[in-house]
Order: sequence, then C-alpha cells, then structure tokens
Amino acid sequence: MTTRTELLKRAPYAVLPRRGEKVLCAVSGGLDSMCLLHILKAWCEERGGQVVAAHFNHRLRGAAADRDEEFVREACEAWGIPLSVGREDVGEYAKREGLSTEEAARNLRYSFLRRTAAERECERLYTAHHVDDNAETVLLNLIRGTGLTGLTGMDWEQGGLCRPLLGVTREELEAYAARWGVPHVEDETNADPEAAARNLLRLQVMPLLKELNPRAVEHICGTARRLQGVDRSLEADAAARTAHVEVQEGRVILSIEAMAAAPAAVRPRMLLRLFDLLGVGRKDIGAAHLEALMDLTRRTAWGKKGRLSLPRGVTARYCRQWLILETRPQLLTEVQLVPGRPLAWGNYALTLLDGPEGEGISFCWQGRLGQSPVVTVAPCPPGERLTLPGARGSRSVKRLCLDGHISLAERDRLPAIYVEGELAAVWRLGVDIAFAPEGRVPCRFIKIEKTEKHIEEDGHDAQ
Repeated sequence: MTTRTELLKRAPYAVLPRRGEKVLCAVSGGLDSMCLLHILKAWCEERGGQVVAAHFNHRLRGAAADRDEEFVREACEAWGIPLSVGREDVGEYAKREGLSTEEAARNLRYSFLRRTAAERECERLYTAHHVDDNAETVLLNLIRGTGLTGLTGMDWEQGGLCRPLLGVTREELEAYAARWGVPHVEDETNADPEAAARNLLRLQVMPLLKELNPRAVEHICGTARRLQGVDRSLEADAAARTAHVEVQEGRVILSIEAMAAAPAAVRPRMLLRLFDLLGVGRKDIGAAHLEALMDLTRRTAWGKKGRLSLPRGVTARYCRQWLILETRPQLLTEVQLVPGRPLAWGNYALTLLDGPEGEGISFCWQGRLGQSPVVTVAPCPPGERLTLPGARGSRSVKRLCLDGHISLAERDRLPAIYVEGELAAVWRLGVDIAFAPEGRVPCRFIKIEKTEKHIEEDGHDAQ
C-alpha cells in the first residue's frame, strides 16, 4: 500500500522540499492537487518545514468556480494549512489582450502563484502535474507540430517551479486518495471531450493507445526524458557557437564559416539565437523561416546573394560570407540580459552585473542561492503595476509616470525589468517591493546608460 511519502521519493531528491523549507503548493481542488497538498504537508512537517496553499479562481465557470474556492478554503482550514486566494476575470483579460482563454488563464494563474510565493516567502512553487499529464503534453505538441524541444515534455524543476509527481500515474493518485481519504472536487468540464483538446486526448485517444500497449504512457514519457538530454546538449552547443557573434543596434552578424562548421542539428538553433540577440525573440519564427534561411546559406555557397523578409520586421541577407539579420528601426521587444554583456535596447544600454557600477537598478529574487534567474528587459504595458517600498499598495505604471511627469512617448521607451517573468522594476520609477534588495540575497545590478539612438542609412555591407 502506498505510504504518504513513497510517491514523492520517486522524484529527484533535489526537487523535494528541503529540511526547514517553506514551499507553495498550487491547489485547484481537484484530485491531483489535493493529493499533492496532502503529501507535501506530511513531508514538510516531518522535516520541520511548512507548506502554504494557493488557489486561483479563473471566474470562468460561475458558481462552480466559487464552489471550488470554498472547498479549498474549508480543506486548508481543516488541515491547518495557510491559504492565499486570487481571482481574475480570465475571459475579459483574454479579450483585452487578444489571447486564447487557455493562454490567458495560464498567464494570470502563474503570475498570481509566483507573486504569492514571493509574498509568502516561499522558496519554490509546487504543481501536481503527473506522468499522464506529461504524456498528453508530448502528444499534443506532436499533433500540433513541434520541434525537438516540444517532444521533451515537462521538467521536474524549471525556474523554481517543481513537479514532484511526474513519476506518478493518475491511477496511483486515485488509490492514494482512496486510502488516505483525501477529499476533492471534480471540474465538470473535465468529463466533456469537446471542452478542450486535452480532454479529447485524455478521454478517447489515450484509452485506445493503452489498448495497443498498456505501458504506452510510460514509454512516451521515457522517450521524452531521453530527448531532454539531446535537446539541452544541442542548445548548449548553439549557445557556445554564437557566444561571440557581432551584435550592433538593430543588427547581428554571423559568419557563414561558423554556420558551416556546426553540425546540421545545431544550425537551426544558432539561427534562433540570432533572433534573440537581435532583440525580437524567436516566438514567431517557425520551421519554414529557418529552412528559408538555410536555403539562402546554400545559395550563398555558390557565390550568389540573397535577401529574405522575416516576421517581426527582420530582414536577412548574405553578403561576403556573412549572414546579416537586421531591423530598421530596431523593435523594442523583450530581450534576455546576458551577464556582463551590454545590451542596446532603445535609447539605453543595459548590462547585468554582480554588483553596483554607475547608475542602474539593484534587485533580488526568491531563488535558490547560486542559481541565476532569467532576467529580461521589455516595454512595460501601462496597466502593469508596481508596489514601491513605502507605498500603500500597488500603482499602475501609467499612474506612476503621470505622477513623475513622464510623457507618453518617453514612458513607452522606459526599460522594464522582468525576473523569471515577473515585473521587478521600471527605470526611473523604482523597484517592486518583492524584488527590493534591502540587505537580502541573492542580488544583481543592472547598469543603465542613456544613449543617442542612431540608425545608419549608408547601406554598407558588414566586413
């Protein structure tokens, strides 16, 4: 019979809550998350730690959503577990931002969870994704069209988000709940195959695959784990081969010789990294765009020149053995800051450093010591909010700019700093209290210098 901690011990030890650690558990009220909360409670109590619950009401299912919220409240009260609850109108947010309901719900939910983890001083966030969820994710990605990364499934831990049940099946969680009397509520839409693509896959496709092979889920996830190693190796190789490419404002330049020296499987990833360095990101770059770039490479090998228009206002051209990607003018978009490497972003130059140097922003994060967070700079939507030290609650960036007599045009060019996807600071406005240093560690510093934005129009080729 399954013990309280047996299921957790299937996860890598590093993923499990450490002795004395306080962690946050995302709880919907369903069987999976209620089992995880029950397991984490026992695990943490045995080791002098604590689990805090967080429930997000998407306001998509009317009275049923409120019922789930109340259920979680009562369960946490009965178990003596602190609870934080968030509520957002996902439908309205999706319409306003032009997102699908699923994407909008995910954005708002994880924003709430990470914010709550910081407020509750929880080092890590735990979700109840299990092996069946992982297999479904791999198949959905395959059906929709994906590269190697989409076939690697979920990670045990990624950016402070832990999934300790990835080695546990749904059937085992049902058995655990029955043995320990774990209460839960069922989302009625989960039984409707037409409600979502994942439902159709879970209710109709997966049972057929298990008829072909009862170990289908196990094999799918096993393949995904093996592909993770391949994916990381290729990405690391691409990063090393593009570490010293020439980066100018609105232009990145890579030698065709460097491309030719790379294995065929690494070349597309090198191209994707160029889009990152250019500042436009890789989100809208698909396999067809990468193949078109590779075709230009092959034509260049025969001494021909070429030019290609790409998404996000990018133009690619080959000339004199150089691959040149450029934007005219450069688009202000989200770009990751690489430690020690100055980044030209709009009218500013930003450098992520270990300590103060000149003017800039100091910030800290609720991460693990020795683990560097993903830090990005991006334009800040006026509706984003900051809670500044000493202020009574949060205020919108729009209001803070109005109070600071910052014009609309200047506001849209201010660098906003995001740490692991959360707004940490906006230059000239301040650092959010959740990321304020005040003697806390680990900390970093972003040096910010105002520059004269100038775009050459001479049309000369890179040498």
